[in-house]
Amino acid sequence: MSRTPLHTEVCDILGIRYPILLGGMVWVSNWRLASAVSEAGGLGVIAGGSCLSADELKEEIRKTRDNTDKPFGVNIPIMNPNSPWMVDVCLEENVPAIITSAGNPKTYAEKIKSTGIKFLHVVATPRQGQKVEEAGADIIVAEGIEAGGHDSPMEITTFVLIQRITELVKTPVVAAGGIATGRALVAALALGAKGVQMGTRFILTPECEVHENFKKALLEATEEQVVLTARSVGHPVRCLRNKLAEEILEWERKGASDAELMEKIGPGRSRKAAREGDVEEGTVMTGQCVGLVKEIKPVKEVIEEIINEAHAVLSRLSISS
Repeated sequence: MSRTPLHTEVCDILGIRYPILLGGMVWVSNWRLASAVSEAGGLGVIAGGSCLSADELKEEIRKTRDNTDKPFGVNIPIMNPNSPWMVDVCLEENVPAIITSAGNPKTYAEKIKSTGIKFLHVVATPRQGQKVEEAGADIIVAEGIEAGGHDSPMEITTFVLIQRITELVKTPVVAAGGIATGRALVAALALGAKGVQMGTRFILTPECEVHENFKKALLEATEEQVVLTARSVGHPVRCLRNKLAEEILEWERKGASDAELMEKIGPGRSRKAAREGDVEEGTVMTGQCVGLVKEIKPVKEVIEEIINEAHAVLSRLSISS
């Protein structure tokens, strides 16, 4: 395939057509969504954190393979106590790529790299990016504060993060956080990234198996309804403003400690929203780009739309695409 502005090093490293990755969203990114993204030319990613046993993760991987012969990956949060067996399962199943996050990139780097599996790690600061490069990652995923879900207390925006991190590292960087359009893809490339990771945009597809209440809430939302909770205790979570989010923000205003806050919130809130459809008592994780998504479309159409828009933007800017 000839090299164009939309065919980058990330495409070559991962063996994909377009430099677009699915975010590994817990309770959201399962085999059906992952295989659809891979089939459409991106890198589908299974959220390992959604799997409660090794057998369950194996089934997700095998179902993905049954539905696509294209490369895909598995996201593994290092801080998750199940991460050791998640890594072992991925190595046993010889998945094409492993994306680690939420922890020291060196924890599993040597183990992964010794197998030849592509190794990616998610960061939120330029300094973390340098550490990931030292660990030998093939690709760095740099996620700005606009992203949905668990964010960094440093709160660096994608726009600044990508410019800064690409000044400091030679490893290809994938931009994440607030990206849902072809315009954003071109912007990310202009800032120095070699690709993008998207989460929120892929939730609003038929292939995503979250509860319909979850999708409806996102479709009706604007960027002004997206808030950052739990900032006061250093564990910010970006989500829709709902009953639970309002209560969390109020507890924070009253000075609740980390332990008190976690006790009040309780476990399983993200699953409650994504799988059970309770969009008031559950955490509806989403990025600030939610207001840019106006309708539910198949994954293939989403990716084609993004690529076509990116080409149109490049043409308008008089850059050969």
